[in-house]
Formats: sequence, C-alpha cells, structure tokens
Amino acid sequence: MKAKNISMYILAILVLIGAGCKKILNQPVLGQYTPTNFFTNDANATLAINAAYVPLTFTNSSPNNLIWVLGDVASDDAIKGGNAGDQSDFTLINQFNILPTNSAVQDVWSQYYNGIFACNVVVDGLAGNKAVSAPVQQQVLGQAEFIRAYCYFILTNCYGAIPLHLHVETPAQAQKPRSSQALVYAQIEADCTAAAAALPTSWTGADLGRATKGAALALLAKTYLFEGKWALAASTAQAVDALGIYSLLPIFSQNFQAATKNNAEGIFSIQHQSGLTPSQGNNLNQWFAPRTLGGYGFFYPTQSLVNNFEVDNGVADPRLNYTVAQAGQPYFDSAFDPTWTTTGYLSKKHCQPLSEIPASIKGDGNLNYQAIRFSEVLLIEAEGLNESGNSAGALVPLNRVRERARNSYKYDSTLPGYPVVPASLLPDITSTDQSTVRNAIRVERRSELALEFHRFFDIIRYGQAYANAALQPNAPNFNYTANQFFPIPESEIETNPNIGTTIK
Repeated sequence: MKAKNISMYILAILVLIGAGCKKILNQPVLGQYTPTNFFTNDANATLAINAAYVPLTFTNSSPNNLIWVLGDVASDDAIKGGNAGDQSDFTLINQFNILPTNSAVQDVWSQYYNGIFACNVVVDGLAGNKAVSAPVQQQVLGQAEFIRAYCYFILTNCYGAIPLHLHVETPAQAQKPRSSQALVYAQIEADCTAAAAALPTSWTGADLGRATKGAALALLAKTYLFEGKWALAASTAQAVDALGIYSLLPIFSQNFQAATKNNAEGIFSIQHQSGLTPSQGNNLNQWFAPRTLGGYGFFYPTQSLVNNFEVDNGVADPRLNYTVAQAGQPYFDSAFDPTWTTTGYLSKKHCQPLSEIPASIKGDGNLNYQAIRFSEVLLIEAEGLNESGNSAGALVPLNRVRERARNSYKYDSTLPGYPVVPASLLPDITSTDQSTVRNAIRVERRSELALEFHRFFDIIRYGQAYANAALQPNAPNFNYTANQFFPIPESEIETNPNIGTTIK
C-alpha cells in the first residue's frame, strides 16, 4: 500500500463530495484541509465516511474493481471470454499463469487498500475529536470499522498474509511486513464487533446503503466461517436473523433488478446510480453484456456451473435462468444470440435490459452489487451447524433457501406452469448424515450465489482435494499450494522492502 498525503486525500474527499451515497452534494472545494481543520463538524465527518464507500463500487474508475476476475474468472463458474488478446491478464488468471505484474491482481490490491486508507483517515480524524457530535462520531466510526473489515476480508482471501494498516502512516511507517491471515482475521473480528455495537439496525432515505449492525454481524459470521469457527459462525448468523428485519424475497431474481434494489434480503448492498457526475453507475453491465449490445463481451458462465443447478423431469431450478442466459431463453428484452459466447452462456446478474440502460450508456448502470444477502447468512448458519455436529439443525436454514428458490414458481408469472410449483423440484433435504449435508450445502451455495464473485474463495477453503477436482480439469496449471492465494503485486514488492517478512 503506497502512503498518501493526508491533506491531499482530504481535498480529494471534498472533490468526490460523498460519492459513496445516492446523491452528490454540490458544495465548493475551499483550500487545503488537514484532519485538524477538516473534522470540525458533523457534515464533514459524514463526507469523509462517504468517500470510504467509493472504492467498493464498480464504477468506471482507475483502478477498476476487478474482484469479479479473482472471485469468479479464477473459478470453475466463469471464463474471461471476449476476444483472445483483449485483457489478456484476465485470461492468465483463468489459466493460473499469474505473475505479480498481472493487472487484475494489482487493481484489486489497490482498490481495497484505497478503501482501508479512507477508513483510517476517518478513524484518525475522529480520535479525541470534540467538534463532531457523539452520535455522528459513533455512526461514522462504526461505518469506517465495517468497511475496513470488509476490505481486509477480501484482501486476505485474495492474497493471504498481508500488511495491516490501522492508521494513516508516513511512507516509512507504511513499509510494513505482512501479518499472518490469523492476525488479519482477528482484526476483522475486532472491527466487525465494534461496528455491530455502534451501528443502527437500519437507515432510511438518502442514507440507504450505509453499513448497519446486520451487515457487521453478517460479515463477522462469514469471517468465522472462513476461519473454521463453526459454532460461532452459526450463532452469529442466527443473531442476524434474530434482528427480525431481513427476509428472503419471494422471487429470487428480484435481488438483481433495479426496481427492487435496497430490499429486505440485501444486508449490504453497494450502491450505484446512473446519470451522476462523477460517475456512480455500475460498469459490470458493460463488462458482461455482449458487444452487439454495447458491452465488452466478457465473463462467460461455464457448463460446470450450469450442471450444478438441479433439474427434475426436465424442469430446472428457476435460479438457472435467472442467473444464466442461454439459447432458447431471452436475454432480457433482446433475443439471445449463440454467437455472443463461446460457452453458450452469458451472465444475467449485474446486467440490465436495453430498455433500462441503452447501449450508449452501458457502463452507467444503476444496479446495486449485493455484497451480502440474507440467503448467504442462512447458508452460513447451515454450514456452521453441520460442521459443529448439528446436521439436523442445519437442515432448517438450508431448506429455507431451497424453498424460496422453488417457490419462485408461485410468484413469477413468467415461469411456465405458474403458479404451480413443479412436483419434486428442489425438495427439502432430509438426510442428517454430515457428509451428505455438507455436499448439499456446497451445491446450494454454488447455485444460490453463482456469479456473485464468491466461488473461488469457497473452492479454496473447501481444501486441496475439492479444489483440484474443481479447477484442474480446465486449468491444469492450478497447484493448490502455489495458487490458493494470488501473488503480492509487483508495485508493492518494489515500494515495500519489508513485504517478504511475515508476522505470525
């Protein structure tokens, strides 16, 4: 992480003027600011935390948020697609021929460390501060702790042992050794716990999309899951459910439609809005849409992913067609053209019809990115219960997710046979054998969260045998020991002489 000048960063915050929220505030930029003369009132503290949300977005910016490349293109769920020589570094991710100079590896590192730096500006600016009111300090600091935890969760799952930066540092101070993943996870736990205590359960109006108590608890539950702290993962997921404010939407696809964003299933949704300056539109729409419709034509789902969806008597899990476009099914308001993709499939998540976002503004979509959904929390609870020995208890949250999926037929009039749910489609899991339930949860998680940029990290945490079986058939270069983490970027190696040392 390259050190930055805090005065210039505060100035940049004012230029962005709250770009992480739904509307831009038209206020003038006046002179140079430092922490002592910027964090002087509630409004400025809010502006500072708004800027911390910006690196989480998928806007047309530099660096790009390319977590979709590391999270899914590296997995068995998607390939890069597009023209062979276009964005060749993404193809090298596909092939596990990954150098420290790879642009996707560099951009994800830079993007999320930028988010951490913005959070540290807030943390330091509020330390001992008496000018910002106590309620605003609490809420702003809680958001900073959550966003920092979210960024570190992504970074440590991408790169393993990484430097921990918890304050704004001089260039010399920023040249830190890497901290072990155990230490990074401990910091994430601490930040999530503090954020959960500080944040409200919900926001309204223009504050929709800010981090909440539920978001902090959900990320904490997921952290426990990735650490193998099964009982804590289950109980923390149950604490999210106990808040009583989250529910599964009746139709799965409503999670990925602009008309139904900021809904009861979205625990943490990264906000996007079209038509603003600076841009706050979602550019995933452009990355993933076919070229003839104004896109770049990347991100092709695989046959392996399609095969994961359950089919009964020729009737598929409705999540398949909600997630994947294919021949015989419309691509939103356009006819699907098989020449658009070499795998036969395109992603529908994160994309919008031309009637909403025409080709001329394809990279300015207004879909949110659903970073944490309630359905994932239920699956975290199920996995935590199963792995801690309560397989019977795990069936309850697991079957809630399956029930919602099949019941889309009851509520979606576009599905064939509506409103009748096809007999024996996605039946409840009844086995209480731990291994059987484990496999059912893994299959369910893959279908439920397909193409939401989580798959590679699940593959790795399931262990070497699972990872080899999933990845080596199409990526023979994959080596679990060498490739479970992406390389530290060359830019960090060049600027940080201590990066080769790890603190256990």
